Amino acid sequence: MLLGHYIGRVGEKGRVALPASFRRVLGKQVVVARWYEKCLTVVAQEEWEKLVGGLGQQRLVAAGRDTDRFLLSGAFEIELDEQGRFVVPQALREYANLEDEVVFAGVGVRVELWDRRAWEEYQKGLVERAPEMIEELAGENG
Repeated sequence: MLLGHYIGRVGEKGRVALPASFRRVLGKQVVVARWYEKCLTVVAQEEWEKLVGGLGQQRLVAAGRDTDRFLLSGAFEIELDEQGRFVVPQALREYANLEDEVVFAGVGVRVELWDRRAWEEYQKGLVERAPEMIEELAGENG
């Protein structure tokens, strides 16, 4: 399971280094893709296939087709180098506004890659909404 978060930097040519603890779980073959809330996701190749394969019948409706377009057209297969580095494609850097400092956040089976300022702002909102979120989830399950 991917847990925790780490600060990194985007190099001149858009290169970042995936933290070692995440590399051990994900391996060398990953998919980097657009994700929600203007961040990117980094997942192992097999997890990506499970994720998009699970859309199944949903692809028949407009929202399913739009989800395919959003996720699949913004996805790139990447091979990490020996130090776990990779170049984030320009289109993805622009989408997530990755320019200088970034945050790699472990979220279960995937890593989210955020602009550091956007991450910090988003975290403030999460902390404020946390009590409401747990109440909402408890209401759905209880």
